[in-house]
Amino acid sequence: MERADDAALDLLFREARTHSKWLEKPVPDALLRQAYELARMGPTSGNCQPLRILFVTSAEAKKKFEPCLSEGNRAKTMAAPATAIFAMDMEFYELMPRLFHDPTARSWFAGKPAAIEETAFRNSTLQAAYFMLACRSLGLDCGPMSGFDKQKTDAVFFSGTTWRSNFICNIGYGDKSALHPRNPRLDFAESCKIA
Repeated sequence: MERADDAALDLLFREARTHSKWLEKPVPDALLRQAYELARMGPTSGNCQPLRILFVTSAEAKKKFEPCLSEGNRAKTMAAPATAIFAMDMEFYELMPRLFHDPTARSWFAGKPAAIEETAFRNSTLQAAYFMLACRSLGLDCGPMSGFDKQKTDAVFFSGTTWRSNFICNIGYGDKSALHPRNPRLDFAESCKIA
């Protein structure tokens, strides 16, 4: 398999930053769709694909979402062109007969709440990370956050569904002039061991 070149690695990792301030430039729906089409190709256990995304872009949706946000996240989220509410479908396993080659895969989860919760949370988080990398690969910036009321968000947007919110991410074209210096990262020796 070929390696990504330095320009791609810079775009995805080395030069990419988490943004809190946004340029007044809309994110086209087609670009969000394109990012999803890339992200959906990332691996999940049993190809379970529990991620569901609600994109908050309209003034009406932002108005509904604003009271769900923590005080420190309100202004930056209201200014972002788009906010992804990354959610998990707690009945993801109902689609597994179509998504996985083993016809018994649904039975791994049906009636097993602990297995459902763990699998949905882990894999929706993985898929959301793939989505953020896909956004970066398409020239978009991201600002992921946990500062919001999940129960309130679920009541506002997901009532009557099997979706439950995981975390949120502002998406757009970041204002690079507002960035702080990059915070340090742990070295390999501090966070890894090879056995």
